[in-house]
Amino acid sequence: MKVAFIGCGWVADLYAATIKNYPGLTLAGAFDVDPSRSDAFSRYYRVRRFDSYQQILDDPGIELVVNLTNPKSHLEVSQRALEAGKHVYSEKPLAMAFADAQKLVALARQSGRTLAGAPCTVLGEAAQTAWKALREGRIGTPRLCYAELDDGPLHLLDFKSWRSDSGAPWPWRDEFEVGCTLEHAGYFVTWLVAFFGPAKRVTSFASLVVPDKGVPQTPTQPDFSVGCIEFHSGVTARVSCSIYGSHDHSLRVFGDQGVLSVKEAWNFDSFVGWYPRSGPTVKAERYLAQAHHAGLALIPVPRVQSGVELTKLHSNRIDFARGLDETAAAIHEGRPTRLNAEFMLHVNEVVLQMARPDQLGDARALTTTCGPMAPMPWAQ
Repeated sequence: MKVAFIGCGWVADLYAATIKNYPGLTLAGAFDVDPSRSDAFSRYYRVRRFDSYQQILDDPGIELVVNLTNPKSHLEVSQRALEAGKHVYSEKPLAMAFADAQKLVALARQSGRTLAGAPCTVLGEAAQTAWKALREGRIGTPRLCYAELDDGPLHLLDFKSWRSDSGAPWPWRDEFEVGCTLEHAGYFVTWLVAFFGPAKRVTSFASLVVPDKGVPQTPTQPDFSVGCIEFHSGVTARVSCSIYGSHDHSLRVFGDQGVLSVKEAWNFDSFVGWYPRSGPTVKAERYLAQAHHAGLALIPVPRVQSGVELTKLHSNRIDFARGLDETAAAIHEGRPTRLNAEFMLHVNEVVLQMARPDQLGDARALTTTCGPMAPMPWAQ
């Protein structure tokens, strides 16, 4: 399937670095509103540089538009593609406002086009391994989950010097002004909705811990949030997200008979382990940060493809193009993609409630739901 990238910034490199894992996908070209970014990206990856977005929409050979623009542009870019009869895969979130996300989902349904969304880490080996362990009853009935998405005090680092492989700067403006919750919380919320089904209520708190991050415009969005998510299945999850707390991308699921742990959400090869909640190894719980030395039973993490490339930018060890491949396969097979519009809309609503409790109200009952996600074939 021929795909085109809209947006040639930092995240475009993450997709371009891994699209070669999938011979069924062809990057037909890219466009950015900044001509210098279009030039740099196209030269580096040796792909066609489109002169306008409309030129992509008018190309009948391009079936899937990959929306890699900044979050504030997601609505317009995705809407135009759907109206032009293209399938769309959008970076998170689907939209900055819930009503806009609903509008896109309705448009996709009316047009008969596929609308899918990131993040795709739920399709990775670590997430699928953890999910299979839960389905197999390794820890008994799961009841409580702690998910951490702390990315460290980014404002204290030399973030303005960070560059992608093609030379794009790290999008600090989006990270600070859009906020870490909309940028990052979806990485774990997608896992939780896949594992435990749709959520029914979210209670959240968000705060701007460091107002002055040393940038020209003062960020106004929270740099810390915590959401308590109640699922219809009976599981309760606490998801914390910040760009101030020390780096921690771990997941713990507590069950009647044991605890499941994933060390790093942004690594498809992450350590996955479990330990019982009674007996001589129960003391391992307090040593969870040193999981390899805590006597945990390792759960094998499969490698579904040989030679798969994972991104190596900073903490990312993700096959970003896996979401594109899943979407393309679903279109070819005539089935809903695992990252379908209803699923991502539900995730979008949960994340917005976490990010903006002052606007959306606390202890809010969710208005959306979604069907169950199927495990990847190799993880069933």
